[in-house]
Amino acid sequence: MKFELLSFDAAFAKAAAYGKRHLLLGNGFSIACKRDIFSYLSLFEEARRTMSVELAAIFDAMGTQDFEEVIRALQNAAAIVGVYRPKFYSTKNLLLSDAEKLKVDLIRAVAGRHPARPNEIADERYIACRSFLAKFVGEGVSGKIYTMNYDLLLYWALMHEEEDALARIALKHDDGFRKDHDDYDAPYVEWQGEGAAHGQNIHYLHGALHLFDAGHQLQKYTWLNTGKALVDQANEALKNDLFPLFVAEGHSNSKRAKIQHSAYLHHNFKSFSGVCSTTARDGTALFVYGHSFHANDAHILNMIGYGKLTHVFVSLYGDPSSKENIAIRNNVDYISNLRPRGYPALKADFYDAASAKIWG
Repeated sequence: MKFELLSFDAAFAKAAAYGKRHLLLGNGFSIACKRDIFSYLSLFEEARRTMSVELAAIFDAMGTQDFEEVIRALQNAAAIVGVYRPKFYSTKNLLLSDAEKLKVDLIRAVAGRHPARPNEIADERYIACRSFLAKFVGEGVSGKIYTMNYDLLLYWALMHEEEDALARIALKHDDGFRKDHDDYDAPYVEWQGEGAAHGQNIHYLHGALHLFDAGHQLQKYTWLNTGKALVDQANEALKNDLFPLFVAEGHSNSKRAKIQHSAYLHHNFKSFSGVCSTTARDGTALFVYGHSFHANDAHILNMIGYGKLTHVFVSLYGDPSSKENIAIRNNVDYISNLRPRGYPALKADFYDAASAKIWG
């Protein structure tokens, strides 16, 4: 059968027959906006470029790419050395120093991949993005948006408002965060648990760089409340031992383990699972933009195949016959074949990513 690559408009028109339409974003969403600074390299891979040999070896020895886990291990090791070998001052200080270096490596990696302020992106690009997002969370639309990215571009696009009120694009978005009841004037908002997240339709499946784990609560730092750039916020938070909540592990099983240990991430995971496992009376369509369907995200993607989702529309960038796009098409076929016997077959179509003009 001859392969057909749809335009985004044709794909969306095809999905108009379905009762629900949801969106899943991959790193291509960010690359389409800032190709010069976003890449498919993981945050860990980028940080490793400037990391000391010893720190890189510790990540390898612990079998993790989780910054928080290694920083905590270094701090705990320093405390233990102080008990067993009180006179090993140099070893203790070296461990604590490397913990601080790793924080700096993390911040450098964040700063190297991200615009510092929302106004570094032109208004017309936000308008294009918001017009795209409105097809899923616009006025009178009841879709949900899921993202595997941990940058701020989706958040900035959702919060941006057109200056001309008459031309304003109406978006209905709720990420589940609210004012802290105990500190209403705090420079952050908090996630108040599944009980307060019934209307949530924006889900960061792998966390985000503006979400910080404060132990007793998950805090979201906001531009509106702080007026501070991303790098400044992250620096201050890390100095106070608050770590950004994101999944930087390289393997699907490791990612799932991280998700299972966070109430917020697990809630988002379950929400996506629910979208995949139930279907509206008239069917459910899922649009995937900017993802390679690589096995390192199988914990998310395989749910598309195992569930009852009616139709998946997947973006391809460039020549559909390129090595990368052939791999995506094969990966989608693999997921489609996961569909359990007795469930309706999963329909799959592909559309041209560039035709979506997601950032103009």
